Amino acid sequence: MKLGDLLKDTQIATGFQARDKWEAITTLVDLLVAQNRLKPEHREAVYAALVAREKVASTGMENGVAIPHASVDGIEDAMAALAISPAGIPFQSADSQPARLIILLVIPRKAVQKHIRTLAGIAKLLQYEEMRDALTNARSPREALQVIREEEQKDPA
Repeated sequence: MKLGDLLKDTQIATGFQARDKWEAITTLVDLLVAQNRLKPEHREAVYAALVAREKVASTGMENGVAIPHASVDGIEDAMAALAISPAGIPFQSADSQPARLIILLVIPRKAVQKHIRTLAGIAKLLQYEEMRDALTNARSPREALQVIREEEQKDPA
């Protein structure tokens, strides 16, 4: 599954601000609830799974990208949210740089293989500086989603 298929523009927060990764994760989980992608009764389980995964090892990657993710029992569909923070958020990243692009990914536990392929696809999508810059500079959620979908169309895999 591709990121552009998981996202709607209402699941993208531009000009995002948070004190740290914990606040960022909380805000993105709440965004999924507010957009009716995540049922309120699943909120705590999803949040707990994301926090537990983050405590194992930070999902802050390099080049201003973080991909907090978890597989969770009880949810039926994969879901994602994207935060774009031009100023960056401390995320305990591998290169010690703040995260400017935070892609929160939640996958049903029964779809672990899909989870791995989706994570790999997101990492591949964001490996290029031009793509990261285009997203960071997007003026609206709709523009950010268009950037993602256009880039994903270049690679049909």
